[in-house]
This record gives sequence, C-alpha cells and structure tokens, in this order.
Amino acid sequence: MPDTHTYASDVAFSTAVKQIQTRKGSRERYAHQEQRGWRTEVDDNLAAFLAETNSFYLATASADGQPYIQHRGGPKGFLKVLDKHTLAFADFAGNQQYITQGNLTENPKAYIFVMDYAHRRRVKIWGEAKIVEDDSALMQSLMPKGYRARGEQVILFTIGAWDTNCPQHIPQKFDAADVAAALAARDGRIAELEAEIAALKGPAAQQH
Repeated sequence: MPDTHTYASDVAFSTAVKQIQTRKGSRERYAHQEQRGWRTEVDDNLAAFLAETNSFYLATASADGQPYIQHRGGPKGFLKVLDKHTLAFADFAGNQQYITQGNLTENPKAYIFVMDYAHRRRVKIWGEAKIVEDDSALMQSLMPKGYRARGEQVILFTIGAWDTNCPQHIPQKFDAADVAAALAARDGRIAELEAEIAALKGPAAQQH
C-alpha cells in the first residue's frame, strides 16, 4: 500500500505513536511541530553536517519487519549529497553477510542515524535505499581518494524526512585523530614557549 502521510513527520509519528503522545500529554507540542514541518530536502546546514561525518548507522528491515542496524564508516564526507533529495556512499567490502542488501531487495525503507559526539548533535533521516552494483562511474565518484578500502557497490538513499534531536544525555566524546592533533598543537606551542624562555634566560645567565 502506498504511504498516505499528511505530514513529513508521519513517517515516525504513526497513529499508534500519536495515541501514546495524547495519553502521555505531549501530542499538542508535537502537533505544532507537524504544522511547522520536518525537513524533506537537504539544506545548507545538513550538507555541512554530512561533510564532517565519518561515521553513521544504517537501519533496514526485512519484509516481515525484522530490524537490522549496521555501522558505516570512512573519511569525513564519504556520505555524499547528490542532490536535495538523494544521499549516496560507496559500500565497502566487508564480512559478506549482505543482510542490509537482502533487506533492501524486499523492503526499501531505510533510516540513517548520524551522531556527532564532539558537538553533541544528532541527525535522523528517514527514506528509502537501493543498491547499485553496475555503475562504475558513480562508484568512482563516491570512493574517497586514497582511502584503503574496496568499494563493492553503491547505496543510494532517497530522503523522505529528516530531523534533529536535542543534545540532552549525549556524552561528549572526541575522535582519536582530533585529540592527537590538538595534543600535537599544544606540544608544539609548549616547545615554542620553552625556546623563548631559554632565549630570555641566556643573556641573564651570561651576566652572572
């Protein structure tokens, strides 16, 4: 049956969800959000956020609704924006279970969850996905330059709706590479200051 959503947020706020929201007192607040509307296109903020993304989770489900979540990682920006409605990434060769691919052959509905621990931000993206196995030009355009991985296929993700969450309860964590860069910059500055101190002490030591 085709989807009959009145609002973009109906992808998440089903009838059952709205009934629970009503019973627990949050329906009025989310009704206002529905009228303002969840976003359905990539805007500048989402594009900038994804350009810094090096890790996300892709959720799919089988035809009978059995859920599956798999992590996807790569260099920053490997999840690319093709147009205002389409995301894409090179699907790197892995353990060859092919659960995600199998699910998508019988149920195209998919969901991307991106967590930015450093800035305590998260983005939720609902849509549909499909596997592309026979487009070498597309694969080449999506493969990160110099990244040591083999692109096995491409996953195209068509956005239905997306939204953000508040930062409450998100622990702040930092990528090891970012921490190493910050420590290297600090150590370099310490070395510079130590050299300046030594240079200032030189003339004073000669006077004694």
